[in-house]
Amino acid sequence: MSETWRPTASVAALRTRARMLSAARGFFAARGILEVETPALSAAGTTDPQIESVTAALRGAAQRYYLGTSPEFAMKRLLAAGSGDIYQICKVFRDGEVGRWHNPEFTLIEWYRVGFDDGALMQETEALVAALLSPARRLAPATRLTYAEALRIHAGVDAWDADEAALAQAAARLGVACEASLDRDARLDLLMGLIVGPRLGRENRPTFICDYPPSQASLARLRPGPPAVAARFELYLDGVELANGFHELTSATEQRARFAADNSLRRSRGQPEVQVDERLLDALAAGLPDSAGVALGFDRLVALAAGAASLNEVMAFPIGNA
Repeated sequence: MSETWRPTASVAALRTRARMLSAARGFFAARGILEVETPALSAAGTTDPQIESVTAALRGAAQRYYLGTSPEFAMKRLLAAGSGDIYQICKVFRDGEVGRWHNPEFTLIEWYRVGFDDGALMQETEALVAALLSPARRLAPATRLTYAEALRIHAGVDAWDADEAALAQAAARLGVACEASLDRDARLDLLMGLIVGPRLGRENRPTFICDYPPSQASLARLRPGPPAVAARFELYLDGVELANGFHELTSATEQRARFAADNSLRRSRGQPEVQVDERLLDALAAGLPDSAGVALGFDRLVALAAGAASLNEVMAFPIGNA
């Protein structure tokens, strides 16, 4: 008889997970943040070239559906409808993501704070992570580095001025294979993912990376310069990326242009185009309140709390045992 029916997580890990879920809900309840639920299925996927949606075929449906890579678009529709501060703990799905710190199905904690900017949300994200890791770990105060500082310190490149050749040379010097077909942002992503990220958040001190290049703004607004930067941040601990947050873009016109640019880049990279979320654009046009939002990878945080070497140790049934 095969033993693959058994969970890969220990009972102790499952208890840690349950404790942290309860603590998360207590954290948000204490701040008066409303818990919401939004659909896992949507008629629109994410256009982000770094993320691939999982598609779903529904019997009798004339269109393709997507399993959510994040509840972001639906939660912004709630914000535009006057929900106020909201959070959600949910399963999300991303195709092609399997590895030590990746599983195609995983749990996100995502929340939005009306009247916050990215700086204020970084403070609250730090507070949540500290609360969920306690008492297993007590963290030192977080440090903040700009995207440019992080690339300069840990990869020796100028994120603003280095051309594609210079980035390829830096990758080679650091032992990273860089395909000639990669565009400039893809090369920066390679250095950030394989060289810079693993060096961040060490010695029990979380690290925020902020002030991203405009080309990597995603759904964040831009802050005028010079140089102009995206009001976006990521959080790292023990070399693991835990969270990605924005001071949210509110312009429907600008968001539509970014979706179009994403799909154009997808075409150039040979990736499938994705249906744009027109309902999100309508919500932005109706009026998204000034707000900041962040998505935190809950499974990764549980793994760090449990001292686990991979997600398999804290997920009952990862993809290999699903």
